[in-house]
Amino acid sequence: MSGLRGSQDEDHPPGHTGESGPNHEVSGSPPSSLAAGDCQELQGAMAPSSPVAEASWAGSEEGAQGPEDEIPDAGRAALVTRSVCKDPQMRKASMVMDFLLERYTKKEPITQNAMLKVISRKYEQHFPEILSRASELVELVFGLELKEEVDSTIHSYDLVSKLNLPNNGRVWDGRGLPKTGLLMTVLGVIFVKGNCAAEEDIWKFLNMMRVYAGRKHFIYGEPRKLITKDFVTMKYLEYRQVANSDPPCYEFLWGPRAHVETSKMKVLEFLAKVNDTVPGAFSSQYEEALRDEEERARATASAPPRAKSCSSSHI
Repeated sequence: MSGLRGSQDEDHPPGHTGESGPNHEVSGSPPSSLAAGDCQELQGAMAPSSPVAEASWAGSEEGAQGPEDEIPDAGRAALVTRSVCKDPQMRKASMVMDFLLERYTKKEPITQNAMLKVISRKYEQHFPEILSRASELVELVFGLELKEEVDSTIHSYDLVSKLNLPNNGRVWDGRGLPKTGLLMTVLGVIFVKGNCAAEEDIWKFLNMMRVYAGRKHFIYGEPRKLITKDFVTMKYLEYRQVANSDPPCYEFLWGPRAHVETSKMKVLEFLAKVNDTVPGAFSSQYEEALRDEEERARATASAPPRAKSCSSSHI
């Protein structure tokens, strides 16, 4: 991954060093602060061949496509994926992904028959592989999981967001694409860094995905605002100044809403998919996630049953 040089980004909190700005030099290997043991396994997620990195790289080249609000949603998704297509099946997968995103944002039904019409029925024998690739892209880039409905005679599907972000994951009203994938990534870095990550480490990791503070991204918009303000306001993230830091430094933790809507194991599974590996490859984090699952199970078992509503209650 080639380095980028230039003037540093000026859009920082007061006292911020600016080292994670959009033109800060990045290397092809993880930063030393991230590679030393606790998140060495994340190296694959930063590789330029990963779906997230490639899609984000396409998304960061905003100058060639124009601002986010000038490109229709499906068109932006197509630009993201077709820039990384290397074979006919992948091009068809990008078409299916565009279709899935459009149906998801419009809350319209998703059927196999409709997807076959999009890619042409002559690809029907390759449909399982095409759908698998499209599903992987949608999950890793946008944080949406494709699930086939049980007992479906017409092979219908649902896209389920990993978190309950407003406006079907788009965060803001109007046009846009789901931002859940970025939030899951940030939650993953926080977990790997011991449940509290320095802002500098968050941006070092995102820079490896070609996501830069101050540079508008047509999937994520302006990432600094999204991460330090929007996700914080929604209580998915906690963003605070490090005590006694001078000049001020900032750090991220999981917010209360993240603890409710996801778990360490789910976030670890997401990171494992990005890395094309299994959760157990993150040995220490996997053990912590297992303990967290056990604690959640005990808490659920010991919780009193929810009171049943009384049919004779007063109106």
